Amino acid sequence: MNMKLKLVLCLVLSLGIGVNGFAAGDPESGKALVMICTACHGESGTSPAPTFPNLAGQHESYALKQLLEIQSGERAVLTMTGFLDNMSAQDLADIAAYYADQERESGAADPDQVELGESIYRAGISRKGVVACTACHSPKGNGNGPAAFPALAGQWPDYTVQQLKAFQSGERHNDGDSEMMQITAMDLNEKEMRAVASYLYGLR
Repeated sequence: MNMKLKLVLCLVLSLGIGVNGFAAGDPESGKALVMICTACHGESGTSPAPTFPNLAGQHESYALKQLLEIQSGERAVLTMTGFLDNMSAQDLADIAAYYADQERESGAADPDQVELGESIYRAGISRKGVVACTACHSPKGNGNGPAAFPALAGQWPDYTVQQLKAFQSGERHNDGDSEMMQITAMDLNEKEMRAVASYLYGLR
């Protein structure tokens, strides 16, 4: 991320006004722009494939942060290579606003994984120093818009596991100076990742 963008993001997050505090998005303008996104993310932001994230109902501030960082190269997403290159900051804000305006869907958790998944999400894993996810993502998985913490409820389990592994390996590292997601994912094993991901998919 270039220094100017990093300073702007830090400022708006510290003030608690979110990324969209400096670029108000227009959902109607965003609707026309997301036509190139539908193959992977669906017409209204509900992805047809579990490896692509559901974007419907995602906080505008978080979605804009990710789009800006993908465009700048701070966050590498190979499947989005080139798609955002010619878009302005306002275009990205409009896309984020459109997806935030859509209704988020939820799925059903695997009954065999609910107990472990709920335990990790609500209480963490004390023996590993893994903190509860609810602190940032809320008890119902709705996230925190002003702080640009994402809503996770209803997200595809495969995608959630994919991102946890990316944070764990350091492939993804756009979680700020705290490195909270990298630290959280560091000691999670495959079973624990899949359990919490499944729990989130069914969370309402």
